[in-house]
Amino acid sequence: MKMKEKKTDKDREKIEKPVGTLKKKTVIPRGRIFEGMVIAKFPKRVSIGFERMVYVQKYERYAKSKTKLHARLPEEMEKQINVGDLIKIQECRPLSKILHFIVIKKIKSGESGK
Repeated sequence: MKMKEKKTDKDREKIEKPVGTLKKKTVIPRGRIFEGMVIAKFPKRVSIGFERMVYVQKYERYAKSKTKLHARLPEEMEKQINVGDLIKIQECRPLSKILHFIVIKKIKSGESGK
């Protein structure tokens, strides 16, 4: 029988891909993934909004509900992402009171004609 080898820190670095860095610390995304339009852009963070369907038990129907989330914007992506863009965010460790997500990638540019 072969003994299982323990994973070292070097092996974990190969598996886990850090997305952004915060003051020399890496942020590893894990958990839920959302897509939404950027509705506001701040220094180092963005706010996205998207609609979802919620079941209302009393009326036995579905209703549209809007959700707004804040996400950390990595320094590498600050110039790429603007208001109106469609982006993908993923859950990470809590970074502050409202920041629990980090921007993964830009899916589509917003309409620049407006």
